[in-house]
Amino acid sequence: MNQSFARRGIKVIGVTLLIYALLVAPHEGEFWPFSIYPMFSQAGNPWTRAMVLDVTDKPEMDIWEEHLLQNRTADVVPVGTYGVDQIDFSNFVTKTEHWTEQRQRALIHMFGSEAIAGRRWMVTKVRGELIGRDSVAIEIKPFILITSDSTFTNPNLPASEYGRIE
Repeated sequence: MNQSFARRGIKVIGVTLLIYALLVAPHEGEFWPFSIYPMFSQAGNPWTRAMVLDVTDKPEMDIWEEHLLQNRTADVVPVGTYGVDQIDFSNFVTKTEHWTEQRQRALIHMFGSEAIAGRRWMVTKVRGELIGRDSVAIEIKPFILITSDSTFTNPNLPASEYGRIE
């Protein structure tokens, strides 16, 4: 009886280790069904996403200033309306390290120059951070201004923000 109990114990441990090896170990310690949801895998950590604002009617001197979400004066451009997936767009903006001319022009091509015609859209990086136990501070950083035929980087940001050496 003791020998069969020991075998059963070894089998249970073996199955547990196998399940761990298949589900958790290859996913950097996260149980994979939860790892795709930031509310589980990144809860409480600062985050950065991209947002597009229509700054067509805003004075040039105001469009490059960082501000908090609650002080936003420009309308948000719903990227999905133009056939752009919000997650893909956000990943493109926040994960690109070297903003070459080609990468900047890709922002115009995502929407199509005809969609932007006569407008000025500001691609921004929006950073959220948990403050205290129950508040979130959300800061909007103007990043790249796009028109139907041109792109402009934020003159207030260092060149290193765009992957260039100063």
